[in-house]
This record gives sequence, structure tokens and C-alpha cells, in this order.
Amino acid sequence: MVEEKPEPVRRLPRAQRREQILAAATEAFARSGFAATGLDEIATEAGITRVILYRHFDSKTDLYQAVLDRMCVRLDANVEEPVGGFTGASIDGLLQAAVESPAGFRLLFQHALREPEFKERIQKFRADITAAAYLQISGVVPDEALARWAAQLAPVVAIEAIIAWLDAGQPDPAKAATRVRQAVMGVIGAAVSTDVDCTLPNRAGPEGPPS
Repeated sequence: MVEEKPEPVRRLPRAQRREQILAAATEAFARSGFAATGLDEIATEAGITRVILYRHFDSKTDLYQAVLDRMCVRLDANVEEPVGGFTGASIDGLLQAAVESPAGFRLLFQHALREPEFKERIQKFRADITAAAYLQISGVVPDEALARWAAQLAPVVAIEAIIAWLDAGQPDPAKAATRVRQAVMGVIGAAVSTDVDCTLPNRAGPEGPPS
């Protein structure tokens, strides 16, 4: 019986191989988190050996940081510096970054915040967009405390709305940005006035809402 030899790993240019590893690591880290993801798992997902992985990254921490950096670059390319406030264009940019890399978006805004080594950068980004949102919202919400409340909440609502949209299978993509804006405007509307009917619809059947 002839023993089958494993297929040799095809040689790629260094930059292309690095991108291949980062893409595989993004999916693996987003699926299982930093602690539960091993380098062997990432190497297998990338279709390479652990030896090749170590030629590009010194450690799992180094690789995780590179994955976050890669997503931050993508985010910077889509979301302009928020000088004039947290605008509709900001939401469009966040949504585009999420479409380009759903796993990277989840990793950045869900998993990385739970990792003490990496959460500082994400907290700074959130602080920046909160400050940008305040510039915008304070112009329409006269109460300073309520404006700050809405400014802190609006970007969180936008990010969580986008993640929920990804989780739902990206329904009706042409109107996704409009729906995220509507969710954000709901926050601003709540800060401006409470003179609206806030009764939530109750259409659950006898067995409750669908799971």
C-alpha cells in the first residue's frame, strides 16, 4: 500500500500569505474568542502549517493585534474623521465596513472589548464617536445631560443594530442604512420629547414569541 503524502503548501508572496492568515484568524477569533482559539486551529483554517504561521507572527497576541489593526484600517477607510459630528455618512461607513468583513466587525465591537489587552483601542474609538455624536445632538437637544445621554447611546445603538442585521442574515440590504438611522433617530427623539405613545405592540400567541 502506497502511503499518501500530504499536499505541499503552495508558496505565496509574503503579503498575500499574511493576508490569508489574517482572514482565517479573523473568522476563528470571531467564532471562539481569543482564549479559546489556538494557533493550530488558525493554521488549519488558513490551510498552512504552524511553522509557516510563525514566520509571519510571533505569538497569538501578536496575531490578534494584527487582526484588530486590519479591521481598524478598514473602518478608517469607510468612516471619515468625525469632525462635523456622527452623521448619516458615519452610519453608511460603519455598515460598509461590516458588509466587507462581518467577522471583523463583530470581533472589533464585541469580542475585543472583553479582552483586557485589547479593549483600550476600541474604547477610544467609541469615545471619539460619542464626542462626535454630542457635537451633532447638542444642536437639537437643549438639555445638556440628555444630549450627553443620547450621544453615548446613539453610536452604541448604531453598532448593535448593524450586528443584529448581520446576525439576521443581512435582510433588505438596500434599506439597511435607513433602518439603522431610524434606530438612532429614535434615541434622539427620546431625548427631545416623551410626548409620544410608547406602548409596545403585544402580538405574542399563547406560546409566546418565536424563539
